Amino acid sequence: MKLQQLRYIWEVAHHDLNVSATAQSLFTSQPGISKQIRLLEDELGVEVFARSGKHLTRITPAGERIITTAGEILRKCESIKQIAQEFSDEKKGTLTIATTHTQARYALPSVIGAFIKQYPDVALHMHQGTPMQIAEMAADGTVDFAIATEALDLFGDLVMMPCYRWNRCVIVPKGHPLASVGKLTLEALAEHPLVTYVFGFTGRSKLDEAFSRRGLMPRVVFTAADADVIKTYVRLGLGVGIVARMAVDDSVDSDLVVLDASELFEASVTKIGFRRGTFLRGFMYDFVQKFAPHLTRQAIENAMQCHNRTEVDALFDGLELPTY
Repeated sequence: MKLQQLRYIWEVAHHDLNVSATAQSLFTSQPGISKQIRLLEDELGVEVFARSGKHLTRITPAGERIITTAGEILRKCESIKQIAQEFSDEKKGTLTIATTHTQARYALPSVIGAFIKQYPDVALHMHQGTPMQIAEMAADGTVDFAIATEALDLFGDLVMMPCYRWNRCVIVPKGHPLASVGKLTLEALAEHPLVTYVFGFTGRSKLDEAFSRRGLMPRVVFTAADADVIKTYVRLGLGVGIVARMAVDDSVDSDLVVLDASELFEASVTKIGFRRGTFLRGFMYDFVQKFAPHLTRQAIENAMQCHNRTEVDALFDGLELPTY
C-alpha cells in the first residue's frame, strides 16, 4: 500500500468519480490512476469503487470506510509536513481559508493585508462558498480555516471559536416611505417587498426567526448571497434591503438611507475554526489573532483541549465580543 494510492482514491472520490478530472488536477495520467487503484484493490482484496465497464459508478460500502481512513492518514501526513516546515522556515508556507462573500468582501481585507505584509512568503488562498461547502472543505482538509456565521451545526467536527457579533441594517432609496419613519418596526418592514440574503447565508436565519416570533410573513421578493447585489436591486426599486451593517459603506453608499435594525433582530456571531488534531503553525495563530484579537495562542490551545463544541462554547461563554 502506497500513500500515492490513498491520495488517488481520495481525490477520485472528491471529483465525483471522474478519473479524467482527477488526473488533470494531479497533473498525472488517467491510466496511471486507474492502474494504481486496481493494484490497491487487489492488495486489499475488496473493491473501493463499483464499475460499469471502464466507468466508476459508485463507492462501495467498504470503499466508504477505506476512503474515510485514507483521508485521516493524508491529513496526518500533511501535519507532519507542517511540523517540519515550522522548524525549517517558520515564516514560509501556505494558508487556505474558506468563507462567505460577506466575510471575504467586508471583514477580511484589512486582516489579510496586514498578514501578507508580515508574512510575504506565505501563500494565502481563499475559497468562497455556502456554509455547507465551507464545512465540507474544512472537514476534508481542503482548507485550514473555516469562517462562517450560519449553519454552525454543520461544523460539529471542527473547533469553532467566536470572533465577533454583528447585526443588520435596513437600506432604502432616498424618498422611500420607511426613510422618514420615527421608529422602525417589523410590522412596517412586513408591509414592503424585501431584498435580502439567500437562506443559509449571513445570518439569514435570525431574520426569519424575528418575523416568525411576531407572527409575520415577510414578502421576500429577491435573494442573493452578495450584499453588493442586494444593494444594486434596492437602488432599482425592487424592494427594501436587509443586509449586514458591515456591508454598508456610508461614503460609497451615500445614495441610500441606512436604518438601524439592531433592536429588531438578534445579533449573529461569526466564528473561525479548524479540524481537530490539526497542527497549527505560528503564522496560523497570528492570522486568527489578527482576525479576532481575543483569540490568543493560549485561548486557541485551550479550545483544542475541548472534546466537543459544547465545551468550546462554554470556554468562551461570557466573553465580551467586539460588535460591528
